[in-house]
Parts: sequence; structure tokens; C-alpha cells
Amino acid sequence: MRRLFWLGIGLALGALVFRKLNQTAQRLTPRNMAQSTGSALAELTQAVQDFAAEVRESMREREVELREGAGLDAGDVTAAGVPGGTATG
Repeated sequence: MRRLFWLGIGLALGALVFRKLNQTAQRLTPRNMAQSTGSALAELTQAVQDFAAEVRESMREREVELREGAGLDAGDVTAAGVPGGTATG
């Protein structure tokens, strides 16, 4: 009776290990690896784009603050490439 019990435990553990190894092998196929890498790169790209947008917005806000603090008119910019400004070299 005792041997039958241990045989059952061994079979159950063997089946669990086999199933876990099979799942791991499926995740490590080239197709699944490419999909997970593609997803990770897409998420990273989106995070970088969001960060850049936040930085640009913060720069705009800070420029307005500095212009107001310096008493400059926001419409009278003298930098090259900015509407209303002139390029002075």
C-alpha cells in the first residue's frame, strides 16, 4: 500500500514538472519571443514619447514663467525660427 502511495505521488509530481516544462518551452519559441519583444519595444516607445511630450510642455510653461518674470512680451520673440522673431547671427 505504501509503495502504491509513493508511486502516485511520483506520477503526480512528474506530470506537474512535465506540464511546467512544456509551458516554459512554448513561451521560449521564436514566435512568442518575437511577440513579447515587440510588445516590450512598443511599450518603451510609448513611454519615451509620453516623457518627451511632458518635457516639451514643461519647457513651454517655464518659458512663459521666465518671460513674465523678465517682463518680455510673449509675442515679441527675437529668436530665429520663432514666429515674430528675426534671425540675428
